[in-house]
Amino acid sequence: MIGLLVRTGSIGISFLVWTACGMLSLCGALAYAELGTMNTSSGAEYAYFMDAFGAPPAFLFSWVSTLVLKPSQMAIICLSFAQYAVEAFAADCDPPEEVVKVVALLAIILILLVNCYSVNLATGVQNAFTAAKLIAILVVIAGGSYKLIQGNTQHLKGAFDTIDGNTVNIGRLATAFYTGLWAYDGWNNLNYVTEEIKDPSKNLPRSIMIGIPLVTLCYALINVSYLAVMSPSEMIESEAVAVTFGNRILGVMAWLMPLSVAISTFGSANGTLFAAGRLCFAASREGHLLDCLSYVHVRRFTPAPGLIFHSLVAGAMVLSGNIDSLIDFFSFTAWIFYGGAMLALLVMRRTRPNHPRPYKCPLVIPVLVLGISAYLIVAPIIDKPQIEYLYAFGFILAGMLVYLPFVKYGYVPKFMEGVNVFLQMLLEVAPTAAAFD
Repeated sequence: MIGLLVRTGSIGISFLVWTACGMLSLCGALAYAELGTMNTSSGAEYAYFMDAFGAPPAFLFSWVSTLVLKPSQMAIICLSFAQYAVEAFAADCDPPEEVVKVVALLAIILILLVNCYSVNLATGVQNAFTAAKLIAILVVIAGGSYKLIQGNTQHLKGAFDTIDGNTVNIGRLATAFYTGLWAYDGWNNLNYVTEEIKDPSKNLPRSIMIGIPLVTLCYALINVSYLAVMSPSEMIESEAVAVTFGNRILGVMAWLMPLSVAISTFGSANGTLFAAGRLCFAASREGHLLDCLSYVHVRRFTPAPGLIFHSLVAGAMVLSGNIDSLIDFFSFTAWIFYGGAMLALLVMRRTRPNHPRPYKCPLVIPVLVLGISAYLIVAPIIDKPQIEYLYAFGFILAGMLVYLPFVKYGYVPKFMEGVNVFLQMLLEVAPTAAAFD
């Protein structure tokens, strides 16, 4: 909410952006539902790019997602988790940065252990933390409703008045969408695990149509609740809005708010790693990443090498990370590939018109999302060119320097065979056929 207020300059526009982000996420997820029911293999965008465009674009996605997108997503979430977890014990002062990073690293290790232990434990943790998150949301909404009933509506008046002279323009609006869409990110996570979903042709679209509108409603109600307690300027100045809200509503129980946010972010990080491991697994199975990343544990059947690899990269980003810059970099790069997925759907509507589609979204949806993704990529560059955008494009294109020798022409260094054998013995993993046989 803070980033949106700063970048939009008013409460009214920020609420419009929140709503638009929810609608865009729903449209994107519905398009992904068609892709996911056409190709039920794990890997999401990777699998769809393979079907529509062939190996090179699919490899570029796995290259960027494995080394940047998924680890940075997990690093951001774990840093947020640590910030609020430490805040519960350091309410009177800013928590030391070193302590926050240590707690974030411990969270990554714990989530890794959970996901390596068993799929059932990982999904059980996800369900439990989601339930706890919903309870925390109800507490915030109930507290805000109580204040509204008391007549604290002054901060909702003049919704479209500018805050501290901030005004919105085409570039700031795009970066405001980055902030809002980050909150909704994860709308495509189910497509990474379609192989593990029962009856995905029915359950995938159904879960999307229920889940995303519910999330959008919750975000809107939470923001109204915050504004019933704090002014927009106070929200912008607050280091942790939920903590300030808790201090004013819950009194001696204010520590429940940072704890609730920590629970919420821990569950999100668990879901992120769950999906990331499946992407590694799918890409490596096609020979686009190291062979060992496609192996599964011989007893627990979890993609342990992929999970460990992602956790190591995320840990490195935590040590050197900055949440705000990571969010902008993540969003800019991610929407290049989200737009690519929409283009893949349109291409396959033409090249595979008779392919079975248990669910088919209206054609206007992928066209709309593709147009918006192009805007989200181009507008920030036009408004305020930054070297980070060039780095993003450069990193994507650098993937071709890896693809040509190691994937297209199949060059494998001699030492890699020994590395694979060593990792198989150390991690007790094997190729899927051997593991399940």
